Amino acid sequence: MKKPLVAVVGKPNVGKSTFFNKVCGGRISIVSDMPGVTRDRVYADAEWLGRKFTLVDTGGIQFKSDDVMFKHIKEQAEIALDLSDVILFFCDYKGGLTSEDYDIAAMLRKTSKPVLLVVNKVDNYTEADLTDFYSLGYGDFFPIAAEQKQGVGDLLDEVVSYFPQIEADDTDNDTIKIAVVGKPNAGKSSLVNKILGYDRTIVSDIAGTTRDAIDTPFECNGQNYVIIDTAGMRKKRAIQNDSVEQYSVMRSLNAVRRADVCLIVMDAQEGLSEQDVKIAGFIHEEGKPSVVVINKWDLIEKDTHTIEKFKKQLACDLAFMDYFRSITVSALTGQRINKLLEEVDYVYAKSNFRCSTGVLNDVVADAIRAVEPPALKGRRAKIKYATQPDTQPPTFVFFTNDSDLVHFSYRRYLENYLRRAFGLDGTPIKLIFKDGNDKEE
Repeated sequence: MKKPLVAVVGKPNVGKSTFFNKVCGGRISIVSDMPGVTRDRVYADAEWLGRKFTLVDTGGIQFKSDDVMFKHIKEQAEIALDLSDVILFFCDYKGGLTSEDYDIAAMLRKTSKPVLLVVNKVDNYTEADLTDFYSLGYGDFFPIAAEQKQGVGDLLDEVVSYFPQIEADDTDNDTIKIAVVGKPNAGKSSLVNKILGYDRTIVSDIAGTTRDAIDTPFECNGQNYVIIDTAGMRKKRAIQNDSVEQYSVMRSLNAVRRADVCLIVMDAQEGLSEQDVKIAGFIHEEGKPSVVVINKWDLIEKDTHTIEKFKKQLACDLAFMDYFRSITVSALTGQRINKLLEEVDYVYAKSNFRCSTGVLNDVVADAIRAVEPPALKGRRAKIKYATQPDTQPPTFVFFTNDSDLVHFSYRRYLENYLRRAFGLDGTPIKLIFKDGNDKEE
């Protein structure tokens, strides 16, 4: 049984995202005075009175706008309504009622779901000040001030009263979190939608359509996943005057940090850019396994050497992370999308690799017999033994007579030897060198 889903809907700038962030306990949705900042559905887990549920923030609905983006936003909100168990209809006390409020009220009357009318931005008021909101036809409503969390408790008391008595057990430690990252317009949202089998995120040729990092759980072949569609990351100088986009990029970087696997999506027509390499470098430094997804492969004119040329160029550009795996796909046609999750499972398993201390030291001894550490100022490093204290990424600690004597080139040699011996492609590995008298952490 799934956790109940509560959808927050209304016109732009009524405080939906502020309420969402206050209830979920973090800055998950971007809050701005600029209308239309929230575009896709944004999910987060919340809890009230011991009842767990999922809250979904939606973009502001506008019926009379000719902007194609607001048409997409309305479609995303309608999907949230279809999936929800309880609907919170937000209005703005300070801005007063508008024709859009009445249009949304009429739309919500067509649903069989419970709808709670919420009048936000109410600080000081009398009953007479709020009588206009009865005209929406929903009877009693909840006056709140989301920013100060006034009245929020009473609202949530009513929300959880609609939940079924049997609560889901959502404990699942086997879920793989996948962050989909890359430049704007590389096809990240199209790729996410194709993997999920439905339009989870807005797809548009307009760069910057996805603003939030959007989590969506799904299951495939018995494995649970959460896929995170992130905002396209442009060069720093291109976003310095756009505070909303700065928040979006920060959210994307945070998505990488909490992911188990990263899909680096690039446009096959444009090739790997300097920005793509920087994104890959950040993922490498965070120690995350990754797959380079060469999207829009259907648009490339091919011959027998095309893929080899691509791989050769990738190997050159990403020489600092030569363990990466790559796959050519088309989010438009679905070409090789079914193979993509196999790659995710593969690199995830590699990042969780663990071996016994005995086996590790046998491999390290073989490496040393093949190539001894070079002497430095008449002294030679001696590796006493090695352990593996951690995974994600696989981390190996070497205890030596003097860690300063282990030259960078020899550290690289040991890394490559371990990678070949244990088949650790697709994931970074971490090597730590300590003096023999250091205590193991």
